[in-house]
Amino acid sequence: MTTTDLPPSLLATLPGTYYTDPAIFGLEQSKIFEADWFCAVRSADLAGPGSFETVQVGRESVLVSRGRDGKLTAFLNVCRHRGARLCTSESGTVKRAFQCPYHAWTYGLDGKLIAAPNLTGMPDVDRTAFGLTKVHLREWLGYAWVCLADEPPPFDGTVVAAVTERLGGESAIEAYGVDGLALGKRIEYDVKANWKQIIENFMECYHCATIHPELTEVLPEFADGYAAQYYVGHGAEFGGDVQGFTIDGSEGVDRLPGVTEDQDRKYYAITIRPQVFVNLVPDHVILHRMFPLAPDRTLVRCDWLYLPGVVESGRDLTRSIELFHRVNQQDFEACERCQLAMDSRSYANGGVLVPSEHHIGEFHDWVRTRLGL
Repeated sequence: MTTTDLPPSLLATLPGTYYTDPAIFGLEQSKIFEADWFCAVRSADLAGPGSFETVQVGRESVLVSRGRDGKLTAFLNVCRHRGARLCTSESGTVKRAFQCPYHAWTYGLDGKLIAAPNLTGMPDVDRTAFGLTKVHLREWLGYAWVCLADEPPPFDGTVVAAVTERLGGESAIEAYGVDGLALGKRIEYDVKANWKQIIENFMECYHCATIHPELTEVLPEFADGYAAQYYVGHGAEFGGDVQGFTIDGSEGVDRLPGVTEDQDRKYYAITIRPQVFVNLVPDHVILHRMFPLAPDRTLVRCDWLYLPGVVESGRDLTRSIELFHRVNQQDFEACERCQLAMDSRSYANGGVLVPSEHHIGEFHDWVRTRLGL
C-alpha cells in the first residue's frame, strides 16, 4: 500500500530521506535555522561584562557576549581580516576585548575594530565597517534569541505567537515569571537522531502509555494518547493522589507566585519552532533548546528553572528533576530507534500518523513549505 492509498484515519508522514539526506539538512540549516529566531543562550549565564558563549546556529558559529553597558550583543564568530575563528572556547570571559589569535586583530565588546598590527598606518580603514558582523538579538523568557537573517521575521508574530496560540493568550506565560527564575539544573543530551524526530515525539502522546510509566502516573490523561498540545489552552491535570510534578508524585517545591488557580496542578507543553520546547508546571519550568549538528545528530540542552530562593536554599530538587530527565531519556531512545530505520526501503515513502497524531502533519507541511519542496 502506498501513502496515496491510505484510509481517512491515517495521514502520511515525511519520507525517510527527510531525516538522513545531507542536502535536505543543508536546506534546513539555511532556510530554517539561519532564517528564524533561534534560542541561543540563557541570559543569566553571561553574568558580567566580557562574559561570552559561542553557539552553533545553522552553519554559523555565533558569539554572544555582555557589553560594558550590561546589554547582550551577538556577532558572527569570524575575524574580519582573514576569516579565522575568533573564539574557540564554548564560553569564557575576556577583560576588555576579543583578539584574534592569528594576526591579533582586536575587537571591543561592542564589535568595533579597536586594534591591529600596523593599523595606524592604514588610516583609510573604517573601524566600524571592519568590526565584527552583528547578529540580531532579542531577550525573552530569560534567554537570548538570535536571528541571522538580514531582515528577521517579527519576533512577536513568530516566537511569542507560538506561545500565545498554544496557551490562548500571552498573560498565561507571564504568570510563570520565567525570566525571573533561576537555573536549578542543566543536562545535555547528545541524541543520535534528526531534530524533526525530536519535535514530532514531543508533539504527541500516542507513545506515552508505552514508554512513560512515571509520567502517566502523574498525568493520567496522557495514557489515553492525547498530548497537551493537541488542544489550545489545555493543560494536562495531575492525578487525584499526585501532590507534585515529581518522579514519585510527592510534593514539589514552592509554587510560582503568579500561577493562577486554574493553572495549578496542570502541565502545559509548548513547541516554539524550530528548536525550543517549554514545559510549565506550578512550581518550575523546563526549557529545552535543540542544536541540530548533523542529519542524524542533535544536541539538546535542558534547563530546570525554579524560584531563586528555592535554588539558593539548597533544597533537594532530585525528585523534581528526575521525572523529566527520565522522560527525556525515554523519548530520545525512541527517537534514536526510529532514526535507525529512516534509510530503510520500508520507510522510503514514510510512515503514517494516527488521528491523535494528525496535528504533526501540519508540522510536516511547514517543513516542506519552508524548504520549497
